[in-house]
Amino acid sequence: MLDITTIGEVLIDLTQTGCSEQGVPLFAAYPGGAPANVAVAAAKLGASTAFVGKTGQDEFGSYLRRVLAEHGVDVTGLHTDRSPTSLAVVSVSPGGERSFRFMRGADTNLSPDEIDEGWVDRSKVLHFGSVSLTGGAARQTTLYAVEEARRRGILVSYDPNYRQALWSSREEAVEWMKRPLPLVDVLKLSDEELPLLTGTGDPEQGTAILRDMGIRLVLLTLGGDGAYYRMGPAAGWVKGVKTAVADTNGAGDTFLGAVLSRLCRRPAGPLEGLTAGEVEDIVSFANRAAAKTCSRSGAIPAMPTLAEL
Repeated sequence: MLDITTIGEVLIDLTQTGCSEQGVPLFAAYPGGAPANVAVAAAKLGASTAFVGKTGQDEFGSYLRRVLAEHGVDVTGLHTDRSPTSLAVVSVSPGGERSFRFMRGADTNLSPDEIDEGWVDRSKVLHFGSVSLTGGAARQTTLYAVEEARRRGILVSYDPNYRQALWSSREEAVEWMKRPLPLVDVLKLSDEELPLLTGTGDPEQGTAILRDMGIRLVLLTLGGDGAYYRMGPAAGWVKGVKTAVADTNGAGDTFLGAVLSRLCRRPAGPLEGLTAGEVEDIVSFANRAAAKTCSRSGAIPAMPTLAEL
């Protein structure tokens, strides 16, 4: 049985790496896309993973397939399309913070008939993000896969990864980001996304609201300050790991991939009998993994192996 199947976007992160002597910005074509990143992060940390999505029939698409496979991700569910492979242009500030501009293509065209239900049946976890909910056939396809996973008793993991440039309005983003919440078991969100989903930026209050929606494990990432967790009545803050930041791209995906990889190793099942002490240990491990990613450039190339941690 697979540990984790992720569904959604895989794309090229055209990431600024500096400037030429003439002051012209220089970019590198890094592999990316949040669900694909999670699949790789978990695989590099010892989990068995698969990815379901779509690329163009172009060199970027071939490159992404090759990268995923080289990192141990099963790509049987990675389809191709006549539309070009999607791109995200990632500019990086001197402090390592990112800004995004997207050129969407093939990833939005994933259709329900391209979802093999067998992937869901033989996975412990199905993970998805909100970028594939922004429109196109992928929106309904993703919701279909999540509903099937929930119906079949598979753990559902969700990252409401807010990218303002992909939505026509904040109101549309909030509507669609909230829609899957009743189907979710594990939720990873940032301090930017907490008020969008709950109306409050307070970690204690916000995570309690999400818990009351039926979400069993809520993980709130706080950048360099670490992470806050909520599991039933238990909640707490786990401090971050100091590091010299080269690039924060992929840090949240590394964090979640690390969490899911550890949950899937539990003999009783990902969440069955999970204690607050175990959650804190898992979150501490995930914080270390995310810090290692931040210390290097790119998303997938920067992610650590289990040996490094």
